[in-house]
Amino acid sequence: MKIVNAGFEIMTPVNGAEILKAIEQAGRVCYKSEDKITSDSAEKFVAGIIKRGHEAVLEHQSITVKFTVDRGVSHEIVRHRLAAYCQESTRYCNYGQNKFGNEITVIKPCFWSDNPDMMVDWRSAMRMAENHYFGLLERGASPQEARSVLPNSLKTEVVMTANLREWRHFLKLRTSPAAHPQIREVAIPLLYEFQRLIPVVFDDIEVTK
Repeated sequence: MKIVNAGFEIMTPVNGAEILKAIEQAGRVCYKSEDKITSDSAEKFVAGIIKRGHEAVLEHQSITVKFTVDRGVSHEIVRHRLAAYCQESTRYCNYGQNKFGNEITVIKPCFWSDNPDMMVDWRSAMRMAENHYFGLLERGASPQEARSVLPNSLKTEVVMTANLREWRHFLKLRTSPAAHPQIREVAIPLLYEFQRLIPVVFDDIEVTK
């Protein structure tokens, strides 16, 4: 059994300045103000449309992110309907093959990092699930049948492609203190990375404890 931390990878090459220029070019069609485009007008224009709530313009740019999370968190991610998804399938992935090291991979729960007693119980449950999974495979069960005993903590990879408006919605919800700790674990650093890479678009989203 392998234990890993949750994480993410931005798969789309991101050029923040070019993204803002493309948003401005699309958005100015609404006002027929293309003549006001200059070498440095994009940031002000995008900030203005966000302030006015004209966020439909942001839908003209999309970003793809691959999340490495547990199955429970993946169910929350795919609830965001205005996105495209690909996800590691427990129907077709046979973790008893050499391709997967003949072991399952699970996500370390961030909320028990400082509680060794909880971690002992969790590790025991993960090991038991792994043993029963491989036992079922050895008895002739297919991966899609044996997966019924796999734990919620099982690692999965989810590729999500969404436009910038939907990413704003996603990050507002999933960085909130009311969100599950394990989705905040990936959403908060993703927000900070978007803020670093893309000027203006995500600057108004603040993380609170």
